[in-house]
Amino acid sequence: MTKTINDVYMQLYKRFKAADDPQPSLAARELTAYACKADKNRTAEWGHVYLDDATVDYANLLCDRCLDGEPLAYILGEWDFYGLTFQVDKTVLIPRADTERLCELTIERARDKVSPRILDLCCGTGCIGIAAAHEVEDAHVTAVDFSDGALRVTRENVRRLGVQGRVAVRKADVLADPPDGMGQFEILVSNPPYVTRREMQELDRSVADYEPHEALYGGPDGLDFYHAICEKWSGLLVPGGTALFECGWKQAADVAAILEAHHFTGIGITEDLAGVPRIVYGCRAAHGRGDI
Repeated sequence: MTKTINDVYMQLYKRFKAADDPQPSLAARELTAYACKADKNRTAEWGHVYLDDATVDYANLLCDRCLDGEPLAYILGEWDFYGLTFQVDKTVLIPRADTERLCELTIERARDKVSPRILDLCCGTGCIGIAAAHEVEDAHVTAVDFSDGALRVTRENVRRLGVQGRVAVRKADVLADPPDGMGQFEILVSNPPYVTRREMQELDRSVADYEPHEALYGGPDGLDFYHAICEKWSGLLVPGGTALFECGWKQAADVAAILEAHHFTGIGITEDLAGVPRIVYGCRAAHGRGDI
C-alpha cells in the first residue's frame, strides 16, 4: 500500500513512543522530514505527498539506528540551538538546551558593551560564540578548540550562519598557556569538558558510544579545565571583564571556589533553563591580586 509522508511520520511516532523516547513527536518529525526530503515546518501538506517504497524503508532504517542508540542529531547532521541550526558530526558534542542559558547570559553581557570582544574556549560547534555574534551585531568573537574536527565544524557554522569577519577560529590547547597575539577580551565564556572519571563510566550509551570523549572528560574530579582557564587564560580578560562557565550539576560550588582562589569578584551561581545550578560567573579583579 502506498504511503504518504504523514503515514511514515505516524509509523515512526508510534515506534519512538513504544520505545519510551522522551520526545517521540520531535524525533519522528525530524527524521521523517530528513528521510523524505520534506519541509518540517509544513506538516499540513504531508498527508498529500506519496512516497515510493525505498523512501519508506529508508525512514524506518534511520529509525532503527535511532532506537539502537545513535543520536538523532548525528543522523541529521545538524541540530537547533538558540534559534539557529548548527552543523554537527561525531567530532563535536551535540549542542544541548542546558547550555542556552549560558548563551543567553553571554549575550546579555555583550549587549551592555560597545563592540564587545568575546573569547569562547572549548568552542565545539561554535554554538555559543556564533550565537552571540549573530545576536550582537558589533560583537567580535574568537572561538578556540584543540580538536581539528571541532575547528572544521565551527568554521562551517560561521560560514552557514553568516558571521564571517566577526568570528575568528583558532587552534589552542586550553590546558596550556594561550598562544601569543590573542588580544584582550571583555567576556570569556566556556562550556569545557567537565565529566568526572567516575561519571565517564556511567554515561548513557548514546553518549558513551557516539560523542567524542575528549570533549567530555574533565579530569578525575571534572575540574581540570576550570583550573587551567582561571590560571592561564583569565589574564586575557580586561580588568573588570566577565568570565562565564557551564559546569556539571554538582560542581557549581567547586567552580565558584576556583574563581575565588584566582581573585575574581562578583562571583555568582545561576540556574540553567531546567532549574539546575549549572552556570558560574565572576569578574576579573580591576587591579591587584587578580592581575596575572
